[in-house]
Amino acid sequence: MAPIQPMDDDREPRRRAKAIRYAVPVAAAGVAAATIGLVPALASVGSPDLPKITAEELIAKVAASDTQTISGSVRISTDFGLPALLTGATGAGGPFGGGGGGGRGDSSADPKEQLTELLAGSHTLRVAADGPQRQKVSIVRNAAEYSLIHNGDEVWAYDSGSNQAYHLTGLPQEAQGKGGHEVPEGWPATPQEAAKKILDAADDSSTVTVDGTARIAGRDAYQLVVTPKATDSTVGSIRIGVDAGTGVPLKFTLAPRGGGKAIVDVAFTKVDFSRPAASTFDFTPPKGAEVTTEKAGEKAGEKAGEKADAKAEREAREEFGDLGGPDALEGLDVLGKGWDSIAELKLPPEALNESPSKGGEKAPGLGGQGLLGTFGKEVKGDFGTGTVVSTRLVNALITDSGKVYVGTVTQDALIKAADAAAR
Repeated sequence: MAPIQPMDDDREPRRRAKAIRYAVPVAAAGVAAATIGLVPALASVGSPDLPKITAEELIAKVAASDTQTISGSVRISTDFGLPALLTGATGAGGPFGGGGGGGRGDSSADPKEQLTELLAGSHTLRVAADGPQRQKVSIVRNAAEYSLIHNGDEVWAYDSGSNQAYHLTGLPQEAQGKGGHEVPEGWPATPQEAAKKILDAADDSSTVTVDGTARIAGRDAYQLVVTPKATDSTVGSIRIGVDAGTGVPLKFTLAPRGGGKAIVDVAFTKVDFSRPAASTFDFTPPKGAEVTTEKAGEKAGEKAGEKADAKAEREAREEFGDLGGPDALEGLDVLGKGWDSIAELKLPPEALNESPSKGGEKAPGLGGQGLLGTFGKEVKGDFGTGTVVSTRLVNALITDSGKVYVGTVTQDALIKAADAAAR
C-alpha cells in the first residue's frame, strides 16, 4: 500500500477541522468509502474453466477496462470492530454521523448522516452508473430507502423514512466528472477507479497472485489476491474478483491477518453492463418533503459573507472548542513505508483536556480521561503513558504528551514506534 503522505502545513483549515471532528478512527471511514466505491460481487458456486492468465496480465486488464455503464444489486458486509459509540449503532449517533439525526440542524438526508451506517453490519444496495456524470446508489432498508443521485451539476439525496431531501447545486465542471471535493463525502467512486488505486499500490511490499476462478453474480471471473509482506500489518489479504470479459472488479474482500470474519466483503448479487435508462438519474422530491438546498462552495445557514472553510472551522470550535481549531493537528509525518506505515502527529495540549464549547459546556478532550478513554485502554512504554484505540483494521496510540501514532498495524508496532521516537 502506498505510504500515507505528510500533510502540507498550509492545508486549508476545513480539512484540519474535519479531521478533529471525526477523531482518530476516521481512517477506518476512509477505507470504508474506498471499498464502497469498488461495488464488488458475491461469488456463486463453481469455478469456470478460463484461459490461464498471470497476475501482471490481470492487473493490466483491470487498468485497461473502460467500462462506463453498470447497474445491479450489491451486498456489503463490514466488521471494522468500531465501538458502537463511534458508528451510532446505539441509535444516538456518533462522531461519524448516522443514528438518524441531523445534528446542528443538518438534514437527515445529508450523505454524511447516512452513508456511515455502512461501517458496520450488512446492507443491500442498488447501484447504477452512466459515466462520470451520472451515478446513483440506494441503501435498501426494511421499511425505507435512502438514495444518493449525482446527475451533471447537481446531487440529490432522499431519505424516505423521514421524507427529507438534500439538494446540492452548481457543481463546478471539474467536480462533476472527477468526484471533486464538492461532491458530498462518502460518494462512491467507480469500481475501476477504486480497484486501480489498490492495484497501483501493490508494489514490492506485496505479493500479487491469481488464485483460480469463480462465478460472480452469474459471470465468469478471475480471483486476484494481494498479500502484504509486512508482518506488522493488520491486513491479511485483499481478494478482488475480476470480470473475465470486461476487466471490471466484481468482488472485493479485505481479510484480517489474524483470520476470522472478513473486515469488508462487498458483493454484486446482480450486475448488468448495459446503459441504465436516463430516468434512473432523475429525481423530484415527493409532496411534503422537507428539502435542504446548498450551493457548491457554500453551506446552508452560513453567516453573511462567511466562506465555507471559515464556517467549518467556526462550527468545529463551537462543538469541540479549541479541539476544532486550525492548529489542532501539527506536523503530520510518516514512519516507515508500505503496509506498515505509521502516521505520527502532535496534538496541542488543549486537545487532550476539556475545553470551552458551544453554550458554555465543556468539550471532551481526546486524552485517556476524555473521549478516547471511554473505549480505549491504557498502555505504557519508554514514551510514557498513553491510550490505545483498536479496531480490526486501524489502530491508534495517543500518548499523554499529545503524540498520536495511527496506522493499519498492530498495537505492538505503534508502541515500538512511540518508544523509538522517545529515545
